[in-house]
Amino acid sequence: MSEKLHGPARRARASRFTVVALLSALALAGCGRSSDDSQPAPPAHPTRKFAAELTRTTHGVAHVRANDFRSLGYGLAYAYAQDNVCMFADSLLTARGERSLFFGPDAHATRRVNGEYGAVSDFMDLKNEDSDFFFKGYLDIDQLKAGYVAGSQETRDMLEGYAAGYNRYLKDSAGNYPAACRKAAWVRPITVEDMYLVIAEKALHASGEVFAKEIVAGARDPGVVSPVVAKARPGKIDRTFMMARLEKLTAEQLGSNGLAIGKQLSASGRGMLLGNPHYPWSSTDRFYQAHLTVNGRYDAMGVVLGGLPIVVIGFNKDVAWTHTVTKAVHFTTFKLTLDPGDGSGTSYMSDGVSVKMTPKTVTVESRMPNGGVSSRQKIFYFSKLGAVLVKPEAGITWNANAVYVLADPNRNNTRLIDQWIGIGSARSVHEMKASLDKIVGLPWINTVAADRDGDTLYADASVVPRVGADKFASDCLIVPPLLMFDGSRSACGWGQDGAAPPGIHSPANAPWMIRTDYVGNSNDGYWLTNPRALLKGPAPLGYSPLYGPTDVEQKLRTRIGFRQLEEMLAQRRQLRPVDLQELMFANRVYAAELVLPELLPLCRAAEDRTLTRACNVLSAWDGRANLDSRGAVLFREFWNAAATIPNKWAVPLDPVDPVNTPSGLIPSVSPAMLAALKLAAQKLEALGIPLDGRLGDYQDETRAGVRVPVHGAIGDIDGSYNSIHMSTALDADGYHDIAWGTSYIQTVTFDDAGPVAQAMLVYGQSVDPKSPHFGDQVPLYSRKEWPTLPFSQDKIKADPQFKLITLTE
Repeated sequence: MSEKLHGPARRARASRFTVVALLSALALAGCGRSSDDSQPAPPAHPTRKFAAELTRTTHGVAHVRANDFRSLGYGLAYAYAQDNVCMFADSLLTARGERSLFFGPDAHATRRVNGEYGAVSDFMDLKNEDSDFFFKGYLDIDQLKAGYVAGSQETRDMLEGYAAGYNRYLKDSAGNYPAACRKAAWVRPITVEDMYLVIAEKALHASGEVFAKEIVAGARDPGVVSPVVAKARPGKIDRTFMMARLEKLTAEQLGSNGLAIGKQLSASGRGMLLGNPHYPWSSTDRFYQAHLTVNGRYDAMGVVLGGLPIVVIGFNKDVAWTHTVTKAVHFTTFKLTLDPGDGSGTSYMSDGVSVKMTPKTVTVESRMPNGGVSSRQKIFYFSKLGAVLVKPEAGITWNANAVYVLADPNRNNTRLIDQWIGIGSARSVHEMKASLDKIVGLPWINTVAADRDGDTLYADASVVPRVGADKFASDCLIVPPLLMFDGSRSACGWGQDGAAPPGIHSPANAPWMIRTDYVGNSNDGYWLTNPRALLKGPAPLGYSPLYGPTDVEQKLRTRIGFRQLEEMLAQRRQLRPVDLQELMFANRVYAAELVLPELLPLCRAAEDRTLTRACNVLSAWDGRANLDSRGAVLFREFWNAAATIPNKWAVPLDPVDPVNTPSGLIPSVSPAMLAALKLAAQKLEALGIPLDGRLGDYQDETRAGVRVPVHGAIGDIDGSYNSIHMSTALDADGYHDIAWGTSYIQTVTFDDAGPVAQAMLVYGQSVDPKSPHFGDQVPLYSRKEWPTLPFSQDKIKADPQFKLITLTE
């Protein structure tokens, strides 16, 4: 019989909960109880603050069931801590600004060791002291509290319960944490305010965090009472760094594929969804599989992101959705003209009126080598438009005349959890779109969705500053590469768009479409959501330039996604979920399809033995990145260099055919292409790798000493839909350990009973090497096996790994 724990005395006595098997769980629930999913469980009790059921099924998938959001958060936090307590506790130090206190000021965030976990941000790489200054200086807990007060009670309850559930786990498991943090002083109880900071950190991924170094550089040391005069060396001004960093964000750090099929093309007439986020494998942005149910109110399954207490990608009984990182820009900058009458340089002019900046003094404590603790202070300054930042190399200085600020609409975005509750509660894509328009809470992602009625949705409903195309064409824009506007005139500031939060575009007026054939996105422009109906925006100026340009070359990953879909439709006309799974793991390398037809005849004619051997291998290669593909390693090493060759396409981009153009090699690049191929072949030969070596023999993920061969190629650079980025460059044994890429994958459709979902969390639920779920799904990925997820109570209870605990407090 499962033990129900009540009160402080019982909690102190119990070191852990008893895990029960199926028959005991059924006895706990009551013999003959209906399997109706609306059945309350566990029963409410007037003296208990929290009551939740936590069920585990195959691969450790967590199903949390409660009667309210407070208890739901409680159960989810307990489950997440069971699998990832060290990683979460470590990441809390980042959001709190306490890394220096435990790891010293000069170290950097914890890096992945043997596949266990890392706390390194994918958006900033600062020494601990600077990281601490950034989070303590940039985040404002009072403003975050005010934002949550203005939001829903459900979110506040969820976060309260989450903090309590995590703390309950710490009590129950004290002294028995995983080896990575067993005796660590930094594993400590948390508060609701800590959860505000955790969520705020996620919101800043595409804005404040990207420019954290510059924001810290804009802070003053105490006692400095005059402007920070910093100048770049003559001829060294680089105003392109902002756009370069944003491009790197999706090209080298985060990405995703989303594809939704509507009733026109679905064999069942129901909607179908393929979700394929490309996220980190070891950092605190790892996904975690969960099924969350508030009886009669909310029932969604999929994955949560890091420590966020809500399903962010997944499905309910009527709708399935995924997200991709958008091309939109989620900030602008402003130049402020300083008031010459204020010698401190901390007052600026706005419409001719002097306005004083708001200072914020921050103290960071650091553990020193001798064991003592030292402290430093910095003063951050904020205008009404944003935080001061300094980067002399880009001409962004703080001098006697002007200062520059980063205007970031996600800095105080407290609507994320409300938004995902709304998404997970939607009964159709139309309801989902209405929720996106109302809440405007998604920080930096597109939404792709399909519903049981066969409708599909694409929407960039992310938080984008309300700056229209007309303002970009005016004299308000003073430095276009820096998205810099004149901050001395209120007319140049952000506008108001309907009922959206002040200064933010309403998603109703942003790029979106609902269709019955299909929509898709792979981190490229909104305008290529469906190549049959290009999305250009309202006349005459279109959408704000902040949503990204149109009529520009798209990445090869985007192009192969649409190309292989259209080719499949030409053959089959109507699709099933298994077809989406085939597309997901087709592993076609589109760059090879574009260049080899013209390259191979050239290298055969070169009368070079090395090139001849290389061409023979590439001629026999299947053009894919499967385990048995011979030639994939050679092509990757060749294309990593050849892709950078400029002006190589013979057929330029045709804006009405962005999937199939540009294409063809221009003859003038032949020598450079052949040279790149020869160097690649010589590199493999020097390493002792056969030119026709199987990819599976030279690409792997090792977990707990077990090597698993993995398929897939890089993605944007070579046009592989299934994208993985390895942690190492090629050595004599190959490429090793996935840093980021294909992570959680789901295909979802619907039948009369509910969702039909097959999915895998490739790297597994836990970062603890001792856990049975540390990498237990990597072999599934290697074999291209798709587990079916249990959603209904009957299927959950029938799962061969069903285990239940009841959590009360």
